[in-house]
This record gives sequence, C-alpha cells and structure tokens, in this order.
Amino acid sequence: MMKRREFIHAMALAGAALLPDAAFPAERKPGSYFTVAQKGARWWLLTPRGEPFFSIGLNHIDSAPLRYAESAQIWRDKYGNSTERWLKESVAPDMRAWGFNSVGWTQEVVVRGETIHRHSPPFTFEEYQWLGLPYCHLLPFSEIHQWEDETRHPNFFSKDFEEWCDYVARAHCSRMAGDEKLIGYFYSDCPLWIHTRPGNQWKGPLFDPAKLKTEAGRKELFDLATRYYRVTHDAIRRYDPNHLIFGDRYEARAPVADEVLAAAKPYVDVISFQDFGEPAAVEANLRRWHEQTGRPVLLADAARQVKAAGGIQRHDGTGYAETMRRLRDLSGCVGFHLCGAYLRNRARNRGLRDEQERPDTEAIEAITKANRETAAWMQRAAKNG
Repeated sequence: MMKRREFIHAMALAGAALLPDAAFPAERKPGSYFTVAQKGARWWLLTPRGEPFFSIGLNHIDSAPLRYAESAQIWRDKYGNSTERWLKESVAPDMRAWGFNSVGWTQEVVVRGETIHRHSPPFTFEEYQWLGLPYCHLLPFSEIHQWEDETRHPNFFSKDFEEWCDYVARAHCSRMAGDEKLIGYFYSDCPLWIHTRPGNQWKGPLFDPAKLKTEAGRKELFDLATRYYRVTHDAIRRYDPNHLIFGDRYEARAPVADEVLAAAKPYVDVISFQDFGEPAAVEANLRRWHEQTGRPVLLADAARQVKAAGGIQRHDGTGYAETMRRLRDLSGCVGFHLCGAYLRNRARNRGLRDEQERPDTEAIEAITKANRETAAWMQRAAKNG
C-alpha cells in the first residue's frame, strides 16, 4: 500500500490543474459572496468572482477517532493535540488532493444507540478558517432531525422560538456574515414534518399526515411551515444579509409534503435533500423536485456503500461516480455532498480513512477521478461563459 503522504502528493500532482482552488482569487470584488443563478439552461452556484461553482462537498469531519486508546498516539505525536494542525496538515491537503472543493456538513454521528443518538459539535468559525475551504454551516434552530429521539418538538408560533432563533443567528451568523468562504446555511437534518422513525414515535411528527386528506389540513401545514421558515429566515437576515440559505435537508426516501416545499420556497435559495437511493432514483427525485419548485436543488448528503468484514462499510466509488455523472447532467442541481466520513469511527463505521489514518485507496481513487472530471467540466463552463 502506498504511504499516506506519497499518495496525497501523487494525487495532488496528477490533478492540481483541475482543482477549483481559484474560487477566491486575489482579484475578486471585495464584499461579494457566493450566489446562485441560472445561466442559460443550467443553475449554478457562483463564486464571489462570479464563476460557476458546483459544490463537491465532504460531510462529517471529526478528529475524535484519533483519540481512541489505540490511535491516541497519532493525535499526540503527529498533531501535538492541535485541531488547527490536524485541519491544516491532514484534512485540507487530503480534500484538495481528492478533488473536494467544499465542506458540506461537519457533524459526525458519534453514538447510535436505542436511547441516545447524537452527533459531534459543528465546526467553529475558527475551525473553518483553519481548513480554508468553502463551507456550509448548520444553524441549530430546532432539533427536529429524523434521528433525534430525545427532545420534544418546539412550538413554532411561540415567542420562545423567535427568541431562540434570534440567539442562534446572533451567535453564528454575526461572526460569519463577512466570510467569503461561507456558501450558505443549513437547518435541520431530515426534519420530521410528516414522518417518524421507531425511536421517536413517542413524540410523533410535527404535523399529523392524516390531516392532509382535507383542504383545511393542507392549509394548516402550509401555515405551520411558513411560520417556521419565515422566523428562521428573518433571524438570519437580521445578522447576515449576504449568504445563501439552504434550509432543511429533506429525507428523499420519506414522505415530503408539497405544502412544506411550497412554504419553504420564498425563504430559501436552494432546496436540499438527503437521498441514499440508487443513482437513477436520486436523479429522478431531484429532477422532480426541481421541476415542482422551480428552485435549484442540492444533493446535500448521500453515499453508495458496500459491506466489508467486521461490520465495516466501504465507499462504493463506482456508485459515487455514477451519481456524480447524473447530477452533472441535471440542469437544476448545484452540488453533491458525500456522506463521509473523513475518518471512520465505530458508530458510522464508514470513512475515507480509518482511525489509524489508513486510506481506503480503491474508493478514494474512484472518487477523486469523478471529482476531477467535475472540476474540468466546471472549468469548461467558466470559459464558455
């Protein structure tokens, strides 16, 4: 197996010309940020310079696997107990070498039990700066994720919810408002609007899906969702008028109410989905929702995987490449964020490196090739205007 740094160096040399590191050149206009627009028949994210940008993101970046008892020496000796060094010396070079041009969602699942299912903290402003790549950031307005089993749903019509959203935006957005590397904000991970999972059936969905059989019920859901998206949107805009809003990441393989999408549309810039289906099904789902809403769409969390020995899941590089190819052909799609993780832990059991930092070379080679093809496609689009 090729040594780790040799592998990174070889991959970097092979594709350096194709990496979209020029998203933030010196000649960019001061005070400009990522935007989204339709150019010709295709929707694009646009860099602060105004160049087409298809977000090739990596999700789930957490250093804690390097602090298992069996790997703690790596963390101490190699990185000196420094997250800054780890991000600058390991994560950033790897992501660039593998052709990723953005960070999609940093939190990683760390406990996946019957009574507790939790994720690592999001990156701080400083951690994003150390990494030095374009990024998206989660705003924890509500814990209504489909994996959340411990907290009750908030009352979106309450003054408490307004005050909490203002605090979240004040704490997060006021610090990030001037950062040109920030692409935009996410909200909840697969919210329980009209579905539940076994662990959270005790609290039920946010809205009873049986009510959708009547016009009055459909209006009630639309009004509820409108309140949620208006309050969250307005909280962000009080502190950050600059950056895109991606909103919730809907679960494509659970019911997604038309009323929720219609309510979100005035308050988000891109409609975001999680979809772990076959590549053809992913493409069909995103195409349908793009056509339905008229909004650009983002595949915000997805992966193809294969089972390996010991309960480990490996990335299916061929499946990744096929999904990426289909999304390049989908004119309404503005990005694909891989459900990582960067480091494999013992909860997710899937990652591009294991807890000893050994790379999944076969998957990385296929993923890198697909990412470089996409970077070259982006460059052609920029040249053609």
